[in-house]
Amino acid sequence: MNIRLLPLMTALLLIAVSGCEKQGDFNPSPALRLRARPVITSPADGLTLQLKENQANDPFVITWTPADFGFRAAATYSVEIDRAGNDFKDPVVLGNSNGTSLETTVANLNTALFTSLELPGEEPSDVQMRLAVTINPNVDVVYSDPITLRVTPYTIVVVYPQLQVPGSYQGWNPADNTTVIFSVKSNNRYEGYIYFKDDNTEYKYTVGPSWAENYGDNGGDGTLERDGANIKAGPAGVYRLRVNLNDKTHDNLRTEWGLIGSATPDGWNSDQNMTFDPATNKWTITLDLVEGEIKFRANDSWDVNLGDDGLNKTLEYNGANIPIPAPGNYTIELILNRAVYTYTIKKN
Repeated sequence: MNIRLLPLMTALLLIAVSGCEKQGDFNPSPALRLRARPVITSPADGLTLQLKENQANDPFVITWTPADFGFRAAATYSVEIDRAGNDFKDPVVLGNSNGTSLETTVANLNTALFTSLELPGEEPSDVQMRLAVTINPNVDVVYSDPITLRVTPYTIVVVYPQLQVPGSYQGWNPADNTTVIFSVKSNNRYEGYIYFKDDNTEYKYTVGPSWAENYGDNGGDGTLERDGANIKAGPAGVYRLRVNLNDKTHDNLRTEWGLIGSATPDGWNSDQNMTFDPATNKWTITLDLVEGEIKFRANDSWDVNLGDDGLNKTLEYNGANIPIPAPGNYTIELILNRAVYTYTIKKN
């Protein structure tokens, strides 16, 4: 062999080896290549489900085909659900499985829908479900295509601390659980809306359904005293009552509610007055709306207004505007005689 050819052959060999290493860097192992995403097989896409409390302990089973990574992977599947249209920005995990099915219960599904996603009870809502698959912390999560379900959860009764409000309007009965206000945060601060049918109604507050611990207001100065004087309201109407037992203070506010917003006949300029029905304890209004937004407010003022953060049919003070997606004639209800304030919108 010509000795002068050796340097050239060595250089070619080094280039070949270098080329092999570079090729390996750019071509990942075929074993990590995703060949098929998992597919949810049950429940079926588009299924309508109505959950019932008497079926709370019944099983609810989700099944799927496995993800195919080209090798036998130890995969963990997480079943996620979220409100339709939310793009799984804040999904709720129903459970995890290393197989191709997950068995939970109707109660767990209902809790996820009603409590975590804050969907309204006894009303159908669209949700999406998908699988999140992990095989290794260093490998990206793989997601299945979502399916859409129309589900109607049942209302879960949450027991909030309450303060009784006996008075002349209801026979001075502290055991009447229809005339109470609530502490939603369990912090000794209570609020509620109660209808006083007569002018100059007198009332007091009791802790529990007896007179053992009761509070009134000597002097009408907004300060509560144990066994104090009767509290007096003004003209008949729906009053917002607030009590802080931490510092023994209280206040009341007579309210007239209205609807306002870009969807209403006068836009954001003035309220459309709602009507209160003592028989149903609801404020209602029927009117023509255009596409736009609405809110509820009291006494033609922004001091007390309610919107819907999260659009979950529950109301918060100074909450977000509520969209009206299409023009039409609507009946709208405002329900304030409970711990969590709610509303309904029905297109006629």
